[in-house]
Amino acid sequence: MKSLPQSEDTLLIRTDFSDEAAWQTLRTVITTPDEEDGYLAALHIVDDPAYRDLTTEQVAELAPAEDDLLILADRQALSGPDMPLLAILKTEEEDAPEQAFHELRVVATQVWSIENNISLANMDWEEFVDAADDDGVFRGF
Repeated sequence: MKSLPQSEDTLLIRTDFSDEAAWQTLRTVITTPDEEDGYLAALHIVDDPAYRDLTTEQVAELAPAEDDLLILADRQALSGPDMPLLAILKTEEEDAPEQAFHELRVVATQVWSIENNISLANMDWEEFVDAADDDGVFRGF
């Protein structure tokens, strides 16, 4: 399996290829600036069938070491009404010898919020987790 590309932008990796129309809709949403303030996530879109059906762990292993935040467009993201992408934060846990991962679903219209604030270290991951709805999906503040 080939490594994911290096980029200054956050990688958004497509892992589900079952619905091309849903993928195109998702791409439109994530590349359209926020209506209220014009915010936009800085994303490098990886649309390659070589990454079909990879798990969170597999994607993280293939990502460049310096990439702490990854976004996955998996089956749930492409089939859910709010397009809940999977945000992954790679971390080194002190008591775990291997790399750990934190996951959070985020609706496509709010990807910019997590990407911008985590990438710039304006906010902590826990702030987004705490703001998620009861179903574990972040829909904004």
